[in-house]
Amino acid sequence: MSRAKKPLTTDEVARFHESLSNWGRFGERDQLGTLNLITPEKRVAAARLVETGRTVSCSRPLATEAGPHNPQPVRHLMVATATEGYGGDYFAMAPHGFAVSHIDALCHIFHEGKLYNGYPAERVTAHGALELGIHELADGVVSRGVLIDAARVRGVDWLEPGEPIFPDDLERAESDAGLRVEPGDVLLLHTGRWRKHNREGAWAAQERLAGLDASCLPWLHERGVAALGCDGVSDVLPSRVEGYMLPVHSVAIATMGLHLIDNLELGPLAEACAEERRWEFLLTLAPLVLTRGTASPVNPIAMF
Repeated sequence: MSRAKKPLTTDEVARFHESLSNWGRFGERDQLGTLNLITPEKRVAAARLVETGRTVSCSRPLATEAGPHNPQPVRHLMVATATEGYGGDYFAMAPHGFAVSHIDALCHIFHEGKLYNGYPAERVTAHGALELGIHELADGVVSRGVLIDAARVRGVDWLEPGEPIFPDDLERAESDAGLRVEPGDVLLLHTGRWRKHNREGAWAAQERLAGLDASCLPWLHERGVAALGCDGVSDVLPSRVEGYMLPVHSVAIATMGLHLIDNLELGPLAEACAEERRWEFLLTLAPLVLTRGTASPVNPIAMF
C-alpha cells in the first residue's frame, strides 16, 4: 500500500489550469492536444517493438446489461434473423460513463466556459461539437503503449475502490518494468477493477473507484503523456479534492488537451506483459469517425 498522503486543496488544483496549460502550444487552431507529441518517428520506433506478433485487446464487451455502474446500457436490437434470411442488428449507446470502453474527445469537458485551447463552450451545440470532435482522430492513434500495473506494484489482485495512486507509485512501476515514460507514449493504468468485479460483483463505480490522485497531473504533463487510459476513469473516486468530482478529467482534457480512455479491460494485457516480461508494446487505437461526436467506443490493440 502506498503511504497515505495529504489531499490537494481546491486552490492547488485550480492553479494547475494555469501551470499545466497547453493552450496555444500546438497552434491557435489545434484540435489534437497532446496527440501532437506522437510524431512519425515515434510511430516507427513503436513499430520496432513488435517481436512475436502477439495481440491483446484492451476493450470490454459492450455493456448491454444494466447494473449499479451502468444505468444506461447499450441497446442491441436484432432487425433481421433467420426469418428475414439474413442477420442484421442495431446498436444505440451513450458511451460516456462507467461501463463502455471509450475515448473522450477534447470537447467533452469545459472549464470556466472554455474548451481546450480556449474555444468557447458554445462550440458544443445541439448539432454536435464544432471544435475538438472525436472525428479529429480519424487517422487513429498509434504509438508506444506503456502499462502501469498499479495492482502488481502494490502486490494485490486489485486496488480497492477509492484507493488513490500517487506519483511515486507511477515511478515504482516504471522502475519495476525497467523503462521510463517518454513524450508521445500512451499510458495505460491497470488497477484490477474488473478482477474485483468478476469475483465479487458490480458496485456503484461512480461513487468509489481506484485511480489517480490529482497530484499525478504535473507528472503526466512533465513526461509528455500523449493519451491516458485506465480500467476505471483515470480519476480516483471520491476525488479527495473539494469542489472537483473529476480533477484529472478537468485538468487533463480542458487544460492539457490530453485524451482520456475510460473503462478499459486491462487484465489480459497485464497478464501478457508479465508473461512477455515487458511492459511496453505497439498500441493502436481507432475511434469511430463520428462527426462532431464527444466520444467513441474503442477497442485498443496492444501488439508485442
